[in-house]
Amino acid sequence: MIEGERELSAMVQELWDNDVNRLRPGKDYRISLQGKAGDNMAINDDDNDGAGYPLFKFVDENIFQKETFLAFISLLDNYVSDTGEPEVVTAEEVAENHKFLDSIVQTPTMKIAHKYLVEKQLSPQDTTQFKEQLYRIWFELYARRGSSSRPDSSGFEHVFVGETRGGRTVIGFHNWIQLYLQEKLGHIDYKGYSVNANSPKPDENKHILALQFSWKNGIKPKGSIFIGVSPEFEFALYTLCFLSSPNERVKVQFSFYDVEIVCHHYNQKHIGTTYPVLLKYHNHT
Repeated sequence: MIEGERELSAMVQELWDNDVNRLRPGKDYRISLQGKAGDNMAINDDDNDGAGYPLFKFVDENIFQKETFLAFISLLDNYVSDTGEPEVVTAEEVAENHKFLDSIVQTPTMKIAHKYLVEKQLSPQDTTQFKEQLYRIWFELYARRGSSSRPDSSGFEHVFVGETRGGRTVIGFHNWIQLYLQEKLGHIDYKGYSVNANSPKPDENKHILALQFSWKNGIKPKGSIFIGVSPEFEFALYTLCFLSSPNERVKVQFSFYDVEIVCHHYNQKHIGTTYPVLLKYHNHT
């Protein structure tokens, strides 16, 4: 590991150790991996569906009453999923965005990330200014379809809510809470897990999963998500990678995992997309 990755890994381990709201696999939630997803991407192709049942067997929804989860969930209905459809942000939605940031900056994980970013002179020490920085990175709108179109996207919408392109392809959508809630509403059809030559077969008791699913009328051929972590953990981790690494792929080691965090910048000011790619499990005895 190169020095920068070693330092970032130590930080991510600290975030992980302090993620007090993380759910426990098998206890707070249970998933059903079923079969491997096929390589054909047809939306209604039942021969290719490696999973006849939903991904989530059970989630203890009491967790959604916690402050950061409540504030996060309130943001999920604020977006038009199709890219190219300009987003109209109401005053109420702006207030919800601020409420979410207010709730997460109080958490241990965000405090750790903030302290580190201040030490590296990457973020302002003042909490109000730090929240302004987070708002710009995550919530400020930009035109995903190119400079000529009107602002139709944001880092938050892409990563946590999901978008559709041309109505047929799902892009972004790297959050388990949104996946669970959309599956519960019948909008998601889980197609099975994904593996390739470089990634291990997933494990129902681990917190990272590559998968295929359809949403609305579109297909997500291959997505990768953390499962069971808190919104503040993901927010802290991705913000840290975005601000501290010029590389769009950063390798980190923490807990049982070797992970590559993909983090594409948009105009250097915003997050284009970000998600985890599992490289390896470690068996800790």
